[in-house]
Amino acid sequence: MTPPPAKKRPTIDDVARVAGVSRGTVSRVLTGGHWVSPDASAAVTAAIAETGYRVNPHARSLATSKANSVAFLLTESYERLFDDPNFAILLRGASTALAQSDIPLVLLMAGNEAEQRRATEFITGGHVDGVLLVSSHQGRQDFLPEISRAGVPAISCGIPLGFERKIGYVAADDFSGAQEMVRYLRSIGRTRIGTVAGPQDTSGGLSRLRGYRDELGDDVVEDRIAYGDYGFASGERAMHELLERAPDIDAVFVGNDLMARGAIKAIESTGRRVPEDIAVGGFDDSPAALDGSPTITTMRQPFERISQEMVRLLLAAIAGEATAAMTIPTQLVRRESA
Repeated sequence: MTPPPAKKRPTIDDVARVAGVSRGTVSRVLTGGHWVSPDASAAVTAAIAETGYRVNPHARSLATSKANSVAFLLTESYERLFDDPNFAILLRGASTALAQSDIPLVLLMAGNEAEQRRATEFITGGHVDGVLLVSSHQGRQDFLPEISRAGVPAISCGIPLGFERKIGYVAADDFSGAQEMVRYLRSIGRTRIGTVAGPQDTSGGLSRLRGYRDELGDDVVEDRIAYGDYGFASGERAMHELLERAPDIDAVFVGNDLMARGAIKAIESTGRRVPEDIAVGGFDDSPAALDGSPTITTMRQPFERISQEMVRLLLAAIAGEATAAMTIPTQLVRRESA
């Protein structure tokens, strides 16, 4: 039995014939609608629906000099991508926001020099129209000047240290959030408050430690400060350091929830109780805050809104608007750990 012939895919000429306009008018509608009357635009739109015509993305990119895709550039290792739930939330949020404009999202890793080189060549080679930069470590930003010189729009998640005036960003209010958490720990009667700070080559790590110091003022004790890299193991290790140097602490503000979960493990391994002996406050309100007992009191970063605003600012920059930046407030979420 002979199979029926394949149905011919509608062409731009079919759309023009149904709409009663020229092929050039259809092309102009497809590339932005410039110099097309409202009536003609409406006719073309109706003809596209009637014929089932779909834009060939490769042809459109050639016609508009646009790649019609955006890069999600993560300056972390693959292990951190899968260990830290925040990255998955940001990736999903950005992908969902871009899908509304029918724009694919391309994940690029830049956790080491070789990956940074490949990512830079890909981005500056015209394969994407813009970049969403996530987890920008100050020592892993050698690619940013090249991206900037190439004129590729970029928006950072968090303040891009050293590039604040060149690259737009969307950031949580890390400083005020840290202040509020420390203030809360003091309000529940804790007087010897330590901290496990995040990496000091990121804006979040710096700002949260600065907020801790600012809120405590003259009560800051350097032996009550330890450092981690935002990973679970580093939170556990840093908490053991604190307990050795300052065994009398009765609360700890931890730079993110994943490290806070590690800190709780360290505290409980010494026979101390959370929150009875040591109250623990985290930051992010990520899934790690709920993944275990006790649940973690934390500062909520609205990651879905952050990713949506990053996409909005990036699409505006791609359209030619001036680079912009915004800071979003955090919110205290009280749970069992404090």
